[in-house]
Amino acid sequence: MCGIIGIVGNHAVTDRLVDGLRRMEYRGYDSAGVCTIDGGALVRRRAEGKLLNLVGELELHPAPGNVGIAHTRWATHGAPTANNAHPHATREVALVHNGIIENFKGLREELEARGRHFESETDSEVVAHLVSEQIEAGKTPEQAVQAVLPRLRGAFALAIAFRQYPNLLIGARLGSPLVVGYGDGETYLGSDALALAPLTQKISYLEEGDWVVITRDGARIFDRDNHAVTREITTSGVSAAAIEKGNYRHFMQKEIFEQPIVVAQTLRSYIRQLEQSISLPQMDFDLSGVRRVTIVACGTSYYAGLVAKYWFEQFARVPVDIDVASEFRYRQPVLEQGGLALFISQSGETADTLAALRHARAEGQKIAVVVNVPTSSMAREADLLLPTHAGPEIGVASTKAFTCQLAVLAALAAHLAVKKGRMDRAEETEVVRHLLEAPAALNAALAHDEDIAGMAHLIAPARDVLYLGRGPDYPLALEGALKLKEISYIHAEGYAAGEMKHGPIALIDEDVPVIVLAPSGPLFEKTVSNMQEVRARGGKIVLISDGEGIAEAGEGCLATIEMPKVHPLIAPLVYAVPVQLLAYHTACAKGTDVDQPRNLAKSVTVE
Repeated sequence: MCGIIGIVGNHAVTDRLVDGLRRMEYRGYDSAGVCTIDGGALVRRRAEGKLLNLVGELELHPAPGNVGIAHTRWATHGAPTANNAHPHATREVALVHNGIIENFKGLREELEARGRHFESETDSEVVAHLVSEQIEAGKTPEQAVQAVLPRLRGAFALAIAFRQYPNLLIGARLGSPLVVGYGDGETYLGSDALALAPLTQKISYLEEGDWVVITRDGARIFDRDNHAVTREITTSGVSAAAIEKGNYRHFMQKEIFEQPIVVAQTLRSYIRQLEQSISLPQMDFDLSGVRRVTIVACGTSYYAGLVAKYWFEQFARVPVDIDVASEFRYRQPVLEQGGLALFISQSGETADTLAALRHARAEGQKIAVVVNVPTSSMAREADLLLPTHAGPEIGVASTKAFTCQLAVLAALAAHLAVKKGRMDRAEETEVVRHLLEAPAALNAALAHDEDIAGMAHLIAPARDVLYLGRGPDYPLALEGALKLKEISYIHAEGYAAGEMKHGPIALIDEDVPVIVLAPSGPLFEKTVSNMQEVRARGGKIVLISDGEGIAEAGEGCLATIEMPKVHPLIAPLVYAVPVQLLAYHTACAKGTDVDQPRNLAKSVTVE
């Protein structure tokens, strides 16, 4: 997760830009850079490594000016080199970017065909060239941004400086947060209020699709249709130590809505977009000899592992065992020498999982870990560290950590298949293409938030709720039930849809809502048959499917939730959104403590 700050000031900005980067260095510290406007020129300074290296560069080569942008980067797409560091620039334009431009490859090819030269491997640089072309054609900055934004697919936050217009910056957001700060004769952009805390407490949060022109006099904000809009100015009240909710009611809600950008950031760690291939952060770890995978995790992470079991066996044809961490050691598992033991944990400190890791190592297993905290105990003890880039997750009920785990596991499964000779180059390219579609699909799923909130009152009175799914949607049914239990305190269970008639159907009556996850595809008809068995016994069905599935089976349901039609590979990531939102809005309807549900802690560090 990268950090952005921009200042249109009335005195020198470089030191303040660097101070803002210090406050956001948790978002990335593989490289950093600033760009100011001085004397009709863009003055750019960049350095790989820690922010201290940029400070040293600025001591040797200052960047004067009263207007500037800055960026701290987690190297995910392209190596952590100075050339790949932000800001990216042409003669006319410099910009910083947080997120992913999904269609960057096609845009880059188009630009190169027109003679544009690229100096980096990043997707971000294409935006600089697109905007620069518009400026060079005589467009104003506002006109240039209006022309370029509709061409970008993905999730992004942008701050753009213009050589010929030294008194303004333009920002834009889609799926990645960006705030406007208001000072005394100065205006600011930042990834969050924390970055701007020393500069101002007066903040406006840009909404999805907004773009903004900031000058010393203030800000002009436009929505995605280029209509001028007003966004509320609030007092942030944050300090350097604060982690804030922004304009969200709860941390959980904020973290649900962060998923497009953090999934994009995570995927960028595992995908080489120019080559359309998958790679691991640790290139020296050889997976070709892996004959069996053992997955161990707890709670939501365990359900991510269950989805991964489908992927590993389908793509790589490698057998997979999966265990709840608290049971793993005590059943005396038979572990094949040289096998890969894969541990999944948001914190990297979960006691049961850490104890299971040490047991597996003692049994001769190679250790891989999927964690959100790269300095955690599990990360330090792993042979193969597979970080997610979800950023701090404050809500106890895991949301963005789960989808980022799925993103890593999907990439790992495909990479294992390549190394085992089970996936050819064309198939790998196809997998990459679908993975890169995930952030936009998550954005599309989040667009149904209000619809889901409007039906939460139908679920809130229930004492029992059942979730059904087949294939990889079965673990999603388990995860949906867990989310509802965790924060609304409604008893809920997830079942494989085909298992209903083997016992659980006895629970069905008109007071038991049944949530059915059924994207159209090979398993749809069988899932619908199970759904009809529920309906025949008076069950009230909430169908979560795409438009095609709802058109075929939505009639007579208590409610339907329409998802975008996506490839089965990324369906688990996309269908995580509606089950999260349904749990969240049901809990809100019941008035429970969403972020700190009773009896639960974020990280379980005792057995």
